[in-house]
Amino acid sequence: MEQTVEDYKLIFEKEGVYLHTNAKRSNQDTTIPGFIRIVERAGVPTLEWSPLENESGSGPAVFYTKKDGEGGEEDTIFDPGYEPDWAIISTVKKDRELTPVKESGKWAFSLPLSELYSLRRARFSLGRNFLVLTSRGGHPLPPLHFHRGGTRELLRAMHHYIILDQSPVDGRLFLAYPHDSGALSQSFDKLHLFDDGGSDLVTRFIHDPYATTFGGFSKVTNFFRAALRPPDSPVRSRTAQDPSMTPHSDDEPGFELITCGITPSFRKDVWKFLLGFYPWNSTTKEREDLLRVKTDEYFRMKVQWKSVSEEQEMRNSLLRGYRSLIERDVSRTDRQNTFFSGNDNPGLTLLHDVLMTYCMYNFDLGYVQGMSDLLSPILFITQNEVESFWCLTGFMELVHQNFEESQEAMKQQLLQLSILLKALDPELCDFLDSQDSGSLCFCFRWLLIWFKREFSFEDILTLWEVLWTHNPCDNFHLLIACSILESQRGELIGSDHDFNTILKHINELTMKLDLQTVLRGAEAIYLQLVQCKELPLKVQQVLGLYVPSSSAEISPDPQNSETQCLLGQSQAVAAASNSAHVPTYP
Repeated sequence: MEQTVEDYKLIFEKEGVYLHTNAKRSNQDTTIPGFIRIVERAGVPTLEWSPLENESGSGPAVFYTKKDGEGGEEDTIFDPGYEPDWAIISTVKKDRELTPVKESGKWAFSLPLSELYSLRRARFSLGRNFLVLTSRGGHPLPPLHFHRGGTRELLRAMHHYIILDQSPVDGRLFLAYPHDSGALSQSFDKLHLFDDGGSDLVTRFIHDPYATTFGGFSKVTNFFRAALRPPDSPVRSRTAQDPSMTPHSDDEPGFELITCGITPSFRKDVWKFLLGFYPWNSTTKEREDLLRVKTDEYFRMKVQWKSVSEEQEMRNSLLRGYRSLIERDVSRTDRQNTFFSGNDNPGLTLLHDVLMTYCMYNFDLGYVQGMSDLLSPILFITQNEVESFWCLTGFMELVHQNFEESQEAMKQQLLQLSILLKALDPELCDFLDSQDSGSLCFCFRWLLIWFKREFSFEDILTLWEVLWTHNPCDNFHLLIACSILESQRGELIGSDHDFNTILKHINELTMKLDLQTVLRGAEAIYLQLVQCKELPLKVQQVLGLYVPSSSAEISPDPQNSETQCLLGQSQAVAAASNSAHVPTYP
């Protein structure tokens, strides 16, 4: 039965939407160009994709291939994140045999919008958006790659028929609901589906951090406010002595710390500033220029290892060793996360390529086991090869000494952790010493990769955001370790634990710790320590409170110092009070 004009109405149409079929060929991945449409059929709004067909009934196949400069016409305009030197370029070969329609026609689909359950948007290293749609039956549709843009327009059109509500857990996932009368008044822009306004958001909060940043962030507190403010910006705070200032709705009494982290839709932008990829006072134009320069620099380094032949690599044991170690680690890094799960996952390829390129960036360090754990959350958030690489280099500036062969930095951190723990809880330290665990070597993994294996993936995103602010001190990660150990005090002291069972118990804490409790405990420890009238010099140095002075002498009142710093450990203080000098902590 033929469809009448009254039964069919075209609402939206966009060309240049591709399906990537991942065809197994020697050097090529076939993609199928097509149209995405929203149509009304008998009044029912429907999302459809169909392959692009020409008059002869065939469609051109588009390939990603190495740049050889031979044959065909090439589009050499690259988006940020593209690979100009290695030339993963979109090439339409005019002289090749056309792909039969029957090979691409099977990919066409039609889905009533009322049956759409969720929409996930993402962007890979080629700098182009793609959408993954899932029906209410739980069946994912083929990912739609928008090579020529148009995602915003598509979702605007969809918004006339359905509501897209952002998932509180995953900022890139949006759930679809039927329209109601109240939803019509909601602005489409509030969905924050795209990054188009992201840079403008950052610019606005630099000029007015309170009005802009804290209107969108989820209860970001004073520690984070200081870090998100440009260095020369004035700090205003409301105190009891200044009641004239209007209180903010997110002001909270007592200890203040980031407990909710950054709103997921803002992370992609804010992380680039926290990790030093973008300067805080940069303009949109400056950031665009920087991205262009950094993109070229990245791919110049990437081509160094990609152009090494197998024969050359056989004579380069260092590169061969790095590749082997990276391939082994990538295959087991965060595979439970959908971004890295399954075989032939493009997320795994990006993880591998960024780590291999880092070896070219830092020849002295190369790759060390554990670095894949640091990259995977960054890659998950940015979903961009170039941006994730430069964010990783910023992160490695903070922790690269952890991975040095001498391990001097790790030994120093364990020593500093021991100093803090001895000031906080001498009884617990004495117990650990009695069980040959006083070196705290069971905390090695915590400090090496910043608790990446101890908390859930989502919790790590929040925890790292806290640590990247460097507030309240650079060594806040040591206070987090103290908070965890203090939470296990009752389980350890008075038990029959020995070295092996202590190690086993600490390892079994993985994924069982409550991040918010740990963060509050760490902040409480910090605030109590800084309120000590006379804090031992070594503790001051660990917390960054010690300011050398040629005329200042260490306070000679050891009893008062001890009682203030041991935080209620009165028995241990009494035992130490007869000392004539300030105790020396290891």
